[in-house]
Amino acid sequence: MSEKDKDKDKQKAKGGEKGERPPKADQGGGGRAEAKGKKKPEGEAGGAAKAEKKAARPSGPKVPARIKERYLKEVVPSLMKERNYPNVMAVPRLRKIVVNMGVGEATQNIKLLDAAIDELGRITGQRAAMRRSRKSIAAFRLRQGMPIAATVTLRGDRMYEFVDRLFNVALPRVRDFRGVPTSSFDGRGNYTLGLKDQLIFPEVDYAKVDKMRGMNVTFVTSARTDEESRLLLQHLGMPFRHQEGR
Repeated sequence: MSEKDKDKDKQKAKGGEKGERPPKADQGGGGRAEAKGKKKPEGEAGGAAKAEKKAARPSGPKVPARIKERYLKEVVPSLMKERNYPNVMAVPRLRKIVVNMGVGEATQNIKLLDAAIDELGRITGQRAAMRRSRKSIAAFRLRQGMPIAATVTLRGDRMYEFVDRLFNVALPRVRDFRGVPTSSFDGRGNYTLGLKDQLIFPEVDYAKVDKMRGMNVTFVTSARTDEESRLLLQHLGMPFRHQEGR
């Protein structure tokens, strides 16, 4: 008997020739086909979820902040005439706004700081960052590294939107408001405004406020002098006290 005949006999003994497949392989292929059929609805559901997310996003061009448009169209030409600036880049502008809220009671109850961070985030529209003490003060039972404040730094369109809400909505709600003082400049073109409570902002829910907390709002500008900074803020709509004649 030749070697080819021996190979054929071995294949027959195993249960089939080369062109045939064992039943187990057929069963496995059927299982894979069923698995593929099951995965198709999941893919369709995922595609539907992505379509819903895209539909939830606002369509159309983004509307710029009103104060930003006013600065570019009105404030810049007006300041160039008043101060005789050589070009547009020399005109002072807002660089950033820093909002700080101190919570000294957080050394005894850390939950008060969590509430302050939540309120500051609602007011500014940006997640507030926690600040820790830089040194220890025994009289206040304060140790270095303790969380005692929350802060937010605003730039770009979000900064101009906050300025718009502060000037036109929040400050007019201050009781017996007669304008902001003109003596809060630091000599380098920056202005700091102190607010006594957070309820002047409509974003804060009065029913959920456990304690009145003040905050400092610092306007950091590119002006070199306090006079240039005052003119910039005045044109943007800052209600200085001397403007009302009181």
